[in-house]
Amino acid sequence: MKILVTGSAGFIGFHLIKKLLERGDEVVGLDNFNSYYDPKLKEARNSQLMEQKGFTLIKGDILDKEILDESMKGVDRVCHLAALAGVRYSLEHPEEYISNNIVGFFNVIDAVKRHEIPGLIYASSSSVYGGNNKLPASEGDRVDNPISLYAENKRENEMLAHTYHHLYGFPVTGLRFFTVYGPWGRPDMALFLFTDAILRGNKMQIFGEGKMQRDFTFVDDIVDGVIASIDKNYDNEIFNLGSGRKEELMDFVSIIEKECGKEGNKEMLGMQPGDVRASLADVNKARDALGYDPKTSIAEGIPEFVSWYKEYYEI
Repeated sequence: MKILVTGSAGFIGFHLIKKLLERGDEVVGLDNFNSYYDPKLKEARNSQLMEQKGFTLIKGDILDKEILDESMKGVDRVCHLAALAGVRYSLEHPEEYISNNIVGFFNVIDAVKRHEIPGLIYASSSSVYGGNNKLPASEGDRVDNPISLYAENKRENEMLAHTYHHLYGFPVTGLRFFTVYGPWGRPDMALFLFTDAILRGNKMQIFGEGKMQRDFTFVDDIVDGVIASIDKNYDNEIFNLGSGRKEELMDFVSIIEKECGKEGNKEMLGMQPGDVRASLADVNKARDALGYDPKTSIAEGIPEFVSWYKEYYEI
């Protein structure tokens, strides 16, 4: 297939494209290399992709409709991953989130309609479950109480996708990602922040007094789920993609410390606005419909990240 991946220089986009190219797909990548986090990291990911046969980069923005039209020529699927991610940044930059995550998503899905592309797969988030207390979270649970702007953005994406499918008939699949981590990860994610602080001797800010729990999902497992979604191309579905395991935050920290070879200087802080105490995915629907089978534990995945971090930053 020929697949357009938006956010191609992003964390998940990079890993996804590598695997698509390995299996022989042709990939068009679209990315604007914005400064939400260090563009050098995005450039480094992209430079690896540019060395691969079958990859074409279009440098541009999903807010630019002409660029989107150019990107979608002859495409069999669109995998839309481009977005401003993370809860905390949205508190300080709400207008950027509305522009990129709402208007940008509309531009993408409307271009899919215009070009009559037979399939859109897009990134949603576990954050849509908002203030729900029920764990594990299942796709049929209520998602009408978002507690962050990012969560609201992603739920609005899901609703627009449902509406476009109803009106125009093309397949749409939304993927609710649960705390993705791994090599080449984003600098604003906990694993990156903790590793960086420990190795450089800086203070680690641990929110929720360290009592939070997360469904940490290794990026390779996530990519397997995304590719299965591209291949299955269901009419109108939403799937949880998580590990199906709930980990204590301080166990996560302990493994990082072990891999770094020293204890971190911890600063225990309260909950951040928009954060949830715990997350856990019910992945039974994805297992049944996609053959999704997450295997990587944090004891296996964290060492891969720390090893990459030391090599990339020459520590």
